Amino acid sequence: MRYAFLIALREFVENAKTKGFWIGIFTFPVLFGISIAVSVLLASSNPTRHFFIVDQSGQLAASIEHAVERAHQGAVLGALNRYAQENVRSEMRTRPDLSAIPNDLAEQAGNPAGDPQAIDRFLAAGGAAAFLERLRPSLDPNAPEFVEPPPEHVRLDLPAGIDANANIATIAQQLRPYLNGALTLRSGGKDVKPFAAILIAPDALAEVARPDGSPANVGRSPAGVGGLAPGHSPARASRVQYWSSNLTDRRLPELVGRALNDEVRSREYVDRGVSRAVVRQVQGTSIRLSSFDPGKEEGKETVSLGDRIVRSAPVAFVYLLWISIFVVMQMLLNNTIEEKSNRIIEVLLSSVTPSELMMGKLIGIAGIGFTMVGTWLATAFIGMQLYQGPGTEVIGQALDVLSGSGLVPTFFVYFLLGYLLYAGIFLSAGSLCNSLKEAQSLQGPMMMIMIVPLMTMVFINMDPHGTLARIMTWIPIYTPFVMMNRAAADPPLFDLVGSALLVIATTAVVLWLSGRIFRIGILRTGQRPKLVEVLRWMRGVAEP
Repeated sequence: MRYAFLIALREFVENAKTKGFWIGIFTFPVLFGISIAVSVLLASSNPTRHFFIVDQSGQLAASIEHAVERAHQGAVLGALNRYAQENVRSEMRTRPDLSAIPNDLAEQAGNPAGDPQAIDRFLAAGGAAAFLERLRPSLDPNAPEFVEPPPEHVRLDLPAGIDANANIATIAQQLRPYLNGALTLRSGGKDVKPFAAILIAPDALAEVARPDGSPANVGRSPAGVGGLAPGHSPARASRVQYWSSNLTDRRLPELVGRALNDEVRSREYVDRGVSRAVVRQVQGTSIRLSSFDPGKEEGKETVSLGDRIVRSAPVAFVYLLWISIFVVMQMLLNNTIEEKSNRIIEVLLSSVTPSELMMGKLIGIAGIGFTMVGTWLATAFIGMQLYQGPGTEVIGQALDVLSGSGLVPTFFVYFLLGYLLYAGIFLSAGSLCNSLKEAQSLQGPMMMIMIVPLMTMVFINMDPHGTLARIMTWIPIYTPFVMMNRAAADPPLFDLVGSALLVIATTAVVLWLSGRIFRIGILRTGQRPKLVEVLRWMRGVAEP
């Protein structure tokens, strides 16, 4: 064992001195920091989308503008929420939430995305100015001034020369150069590229679709009303049209769709004798649904946002586990082939046995892997603790729950099991090859096998006790990834213990067989052995 540890120390030192090791050490922290900075930058610099509205019905544009304004006020409320969390006086900042600011403001802030009534409370209380006035006594004296986020969507006036009363198809053709970016408009003192156009025909409300099939004209609109202008190719023309060359950003069309549907339903209520005030009151009525986890300790069953994040955290751990094992396997494979091609192996084997050499390599590269992964995890935890910005309170909750979840120790256990299992496979493959070019032909099938956990990790996380998860749990080469993915869902003890014993047994067999292949293949040169020869080595037929 003494010689094995000497080999391990040599492997660790030799790899720790390489540029690739230090690049690997620092790449993750740098990318992690860049991703946070970019996400913060993107969150604070969403582009303003400018759009046209042509409402020839005269009945729907107001509802769209109202929805756009409410969305903006929701963004303002979210920004005020973050501003309060980041700038409250230090002596009042007992934890990253809104407990340090007045209760009425905490109630207003709520969650604009998940609680539309929060915006109503916010506006009814006086909006941003009133919120800031009430918040001021709780702020740090050196807090910067609050900067209201720019609106995401801004309505534009139609360009000069376009008649808003013309045929809808004609207006659409005239707006094409603007929507395609060929022409710009002046707005707010700068040139802007219009993002979209919402065109509403005079008889748009005739296209309402009802469940019972009563009057709902969804066919072609007559030319000159909302349909086709003379000279245009025939096509089905809707009475409400959304034009945009950007097919990926769905925020505006979804906002417009909700606004129009809300307006149409409100009109249906009014037609049936129900006032709009009653409609708003009914729509604002809700019941609170609380989530509880039966697997948690009695009295602490309430599911928090941190619990939900931690339940999804295994997906990130699986990805990190895959990356770390892949990187370490590449390192082990390259080192073995390089030493074999340079005849360094022959020098080493003059002093140690093949078994000691193999064990030393496994231990040394494992040390490199644990160093890299430990550094990555430590960087992520420290970075999240030091981070101050949007989502600070969520990150704080997630860290608290994550620290007590046992996911990190579980990760290292499955990293060790996965490493030893795949190390045996890659080490034996490296002993069979004389060059990296030969190794590449073997890496292809190995990569196809290893890619499966990445393709299934999201589905397993969604249904950790489903058929797919249970089957893949008992496939040893996938067990570390699958059980890591299931770790936060409290898998059955039978799966947990049984799969661990299966992986340990499989790993022992793989390492034993790999030792036989390594003992003969590491000194073999020339043509790569055939599969039949390798099987004979595994059976112990051939001698070193």
